[in-house]
Amino acid sequence: MSKILCGDAVKQLKRLADESVDMCVTSPPYYGLRDYGEDGQIGIEQTPDEYIQRLVKVFDEVYRVLKKDGTLWVNIGDSYAGSGKGPSTISKHGKNKDVFNKENRIYEVPKTWDGIKPKDLIGIPWMLAFALRNRGWYLRSDIIWHKLNCLPESAKDRPTKCHEYIFLLSKSRNYYFDYMSIREPLKEVSKERYKRGRSQSGKYVGTQGISNPKENSLELDQQFRRKRDVWSISTNSYKMDEHFAMYPEKLIEPCILAGSRVGGIVLDPFFGSGTTGAVAKRLGREYIGIDLNGRYCQKAKERLDKVAHLA
Repeated sequence: MSKILCGDAVKQLKRLADESVDMCVTSPPYYGLRDYGEDGQIGIEQTPDEYIQRLVKVFDEVYRVLKKDGTLWVNIGDSYAGSGKGPSTISKHGKNKDVFNKENRIYEVPKTWDGIKPKDLIGIPWMLAFALRNRGWYLRSDIIWHKLNCLPESAKDRPTKCHEYIFLLSKSRNYYFDYMSIREPLKEVSKERYKRGRSQSGKYVGTQGISNPKENSLELDQQFRRKRDVWSISTNSYKMDEHFAMYPEKLIEPCILAGSRVGGIVLDPFFGSGTTGAVAKRLGREYIGIDLNGRYCQKAKERLDKVAHLA
């Protein structure tokens, strides 16, 4: 069942049947960041609104092919408006001449727009989240990916950014979410605190989630807690010359564990280097990957052929 479809995401998604996949986890090309060398690519639109509109069209098709109890997990980063002194140029990466199989091109993308001042944080992630909510998705969680090894920045008038978002959205009010599969061991200090909270005179009596031992048996008796919404994970350790923006396997492993059953189908409409497929296959799921760039499709296939499927 696992397969890679090469081509435009919307067109390839239309080939899939309604309600045929269990979940989707993906990271679309970020706005105004780089040229991937393909006609019709997403990320080089003239305005942030145009960029969001194109993504919404993709996720409309994802909504259609997702099962009623399915979830969508979207990793996306933000960017800043420029100084107002001219457009930003996006060109192919200069260190690897084999990145694109077409002639080098340079795109100009404006760096200021109506309603967005020079140096403003654009708010791309939340623009997308709210747009998807308006299209019928349930916006369930804003997970913070805390990058343990973030790159330094030259800006001296704001903190260095070391996080991106993962939005958890669902197609229906009630959806599949296996919280047990991603629970975390309690720290010793938390174990002691929760034990104190079980008495009728402790500090935490009457606080939500502490005073009812039966309701909180996972945390109090089995020494585990529900997974939090800040995930501290280093950036990618897998290297592929063709691709410069890959999320790490550890980042999406909990998404796939919580969002699908063994044997389920995991969709990624922006497949890139194939990380989603690699994790899905390793965890005993099937995958459907879509990417516009033919070189990425081939490299992803070569990578996935080497991944062992869960026995």
